[in-house]
Amino acid sequence: MAINFTALVDEFKKTNWQDPGTWHWAPKILVLLAILVGIPVAGFFADTQGQIDQLEAGRADEVKLKQDYLGKKRQAVNLDLHRQQLREIDTQFGALLRQLPNKSQMDALLVDINQAGLGRGLQFELFKPAPQETLRDFYAELPIQVKVAGNYHDMGAFASDVGQLSRIYLGKLQGWEIDGKVEPVVVFDQKAGSPLRAQFTQDVLRKSVSEADAYWRQEIYAGRSFPPLEQNEDEALNAVRTSIGGIAYVSASADLKGVKVVSVR
Repeated sequence: MAINFTALVDEFKKTNWQDPGTWHWAPKILVLLAILVGIPVAGFFADTQGQIDQLEAGRADEVKLKQDYLGKKRQAVNLDLHRQQLREIDTQFGALLRQLPNKSQMDALLVDINQAGLGRGLQFELFKPAPQETLRDFYAELPIQVKVAGNYHDMGAFASDVGQLSRIYLGKLQGWEIDGKVEPVVVFDQKAGSPLRAQFTQDVLRKSVSEADAYWRQEIYAGRSFPPLEQNEDEALNAVRTSIGGIAYVSASADLKGVKVVSVR
């Protein structure tokens, strides 16, 4: 069956589009096709497209929620381990933080540094603290310019004295790193009345025994720290051998097998 396109064109030209009742079959079919195609297309853009976008967003949220769920599940499985690690971090941080002197201890610390150098036979050519502190996140720095004259070994001993010994026995250093882990310092002192204790207290702590006792009464009352454990020489050595982080001072004639030795003049 041949289609006369010229007749169809003439028919469309003669169609009164404002009066559908007079339309011939060709315009009616065209309008019907337009309606059949237009309604689904309009519905797609007006409603279905939004639903498709919501569906894709929901799928993306599903993937994210699954990942969050798996992450929280792993955390829940390892919750006790995480809590233990957090406690260890808090302990290590607290031990390190307690090593820092507070503002009221700074004057005594500066005196200790000066006396430690003089005790090692060094001559101070310059000892100049900075005029003001430099504030950091949770602490403050007070730079000190120090220039000393002396031999190599005395300078090394002076650096060791400044860094450790007196602060250990005054409760300022309560933890130190052993095999990559911060362990509490376990300090052992000689029995009251021991001549060695009197000499050590005077030479290292720069205090008399009575001054040291008064210092510890203040520390205990303030709840900051507690004095070292009193032991005789043999008991102190055995305790150091069996405790992690233990430290004690003994006479030069003591049996030092099984312990690490730091000589103090």
